[in-house]
Amino acid sequence: MADVAAMAGVSSQTVSRVANNRENVDASTRERVLAAMKMLGYRPNTAARALVTGRFGTLGVISFDISAYGNARTFAAISDAAREADLFVNFMGARAQTGAAVRQAFQQLMVQSVDGIILIESQILDTPELRLPSAVPVVFADGDTGHRYANVDIDQAEGTRSVVAHLLGLGHRTVWHVAGPRDSYAARRRAEAWHRSLKDAGTVVPPLLYGDWSAASGYHAGRELADRPEVTAIFAANDQMALGVMRALQEAGRRVPQDVSVTGFDDVPEAAFFPAPLTTVRQDFDAVGRHCVTLLLDQIGGETGSPRQASVAPVLVVRESTAAPAG
Repeated sequence: MADVAAMAGVSSQTVSRVANNRENVDASTRERVLAAMKMLGYRPNTAARALVTGRFGTLGVISFDISAYGNARTFAAISDAAREADLFVNFMGARAQTGAAVRQAFQQLMVQSVDGIILIESQILDTPELRLPSAVPVVFADGDTGHRYANVDIDQAEGTRSVVAHLLGLGHRTVWHVAGPRDSYAARRRAEAWHRSLKDAGTVVPPLLYGDWSAASGYHAGRELADRPEVTAIFAANDQMALGVMRALQEAGRRVPQDVSVTGFDDVPEAAFFPAPLTTVRQDFDAVGRHCVTLLLDQIGGETGSPRQASVAPVLVVRESTAAPAG
């Protein structure tokens, strides 16, 4: 810090104010100090900063499966928002879908001195209510809203209702559903909303089929549905399963969308380039990640009046995989 101060021609206190993003520094002075920091390769001493501020400048993230599309996008957004706030991110994977595994990951992050923790909890745990130590603030992303923690979620029910309304509005008598795995909150919410939407519309509710989010599981469900001539509209719980469904229908000689309309959920980057560009529900995972960081920083800063819940609205994206039923 003394070297930076000497090169920039300022006091060490001014260097400290710049390093801590304080606003009471003249713009030209700040630029001079930042240039000196870059020239000398200066990095703030995080341990010393923690002694002064009581904060470590690090957020923790726990997830069960960071390879899943939604989880990966949410984590990337969290990392971007943290970087913009001059914070670091430590990631910890939970080994199993149990409360004990989450608590173990929580404790491991605590050892690494984090200021708060975000739990990307898309799986159903083995306990109806998860209780975590109160040592640091916690925010849930895509978790059970019954938890007594700050929570950020995409309105799964609204996204599902928009899909069902779109397909029924095209003239289909009902909508068949390939759900995600039974141990997923997102899959359960979409399946429940699909069932309610059909009941509210006064139409028949077909048998439910299950997949595991993979295109292969969608393909197996699609082969079963392709053999049913009464199937004219299929709502797959994610885009990968929708792709598998479309492949099975194609092999069975049933055209999309002329014979069967197919929809997905997520709007993965490839969805617009499927053989029949996919009608799907776009989830704004970037907004979810940024809301998580905002809610966490509000808690860390002691802003007791700040909101503890945030909901992100999904958007129906209509493409060429849906059409009115034949005839």
